[in-house]
Amino acid sequence: MNSRKLIVGNWKMHPASVDDAKRIARRTRLVASRLEHTDVVACPPFPFMQACASRRPTANFYIGAQSVSVHEEGAHTGEAGAGMLRSLGATYAIVGHSEQRAAGDSDEIVSHRLARVVEAGLTAILCVGERTRDESGAHFDVVRDQIKGSLAGLPEGKARSVIMAYEPVWEIGAKEAMAPEEVHEMSIFVKKAFSDIFGPEAGLKAKVLYGGSVNFRNAVEIIHTGQVDGLLVGRESVNLPGFTELLKEVDKIQ
Repeated sequence: MNSRKLIVGNWKMHPASVDDAKRIARRTRLVASRLEHTDVVACPPFPFMQACASRRPTANFYIGAQSVSVHEEGAHTGEAGAGMLRSLGATYAIVGHSEQRAAGDSDEIVSHRLARVVEAGLTAILCVGERTRDESGAHFDVVRDQIKGSLAGLPEGKARSVIMAYEPVWEIGAKEAMAPEEVHEMSIFVKKAFSDIFGPEAGLKAKVLYGGSVNFRNAVEIIHTGQVDGLLVGRESVNLPGFTELLKEVDKIQ
């Protein structure tokens, strides 16, 4: 596990106003600046990104985009290109989130989004994860195929521009997160699948995050026992008391 942790907050379509967004970003930025071993990425909705970005660099705090167009520019109404997002202050971008995959994103589409992210000089947070799980172990094939298809065409030299985020869809929104021991198993598997594409050295260096029903009560155990490099946090990332506590607890992990 990398010594420095990464916590990514996916705000989804929250909050309702730019004033609330600025308040959440301001508090998150303040907490992040006091962390010693943890980096924080806030991913607000597109309209709020610039308002949430720091006017000057803030220690340990970064802005990310929740998605990116497969196109860089042109007649694509409602789309946002990676270059545009970078100009708003983004340094990270989520691709392949389960909600977008459920809305129709195939691995091929995800691979095109990821290519735009990397070409723009951003770091891609690539989400993979099975919708269901049973004792047959078919979920391993699902995750392996997602990784292979989503990374198709990415040059080996760009592997360091990708962070993997394992999010088992069946766990999202559940009362309890996946057992840390199972998280560890999947972290090893994701790194192995990554190394099969880019080589053993890249696999060892690859960062793997976990996402799915994460909160301040289970975050430390997921990272420590699950041996992941950080977390992809959904609804809890706009809950300031809970997210603040999560960041402080994670930062204590050595």
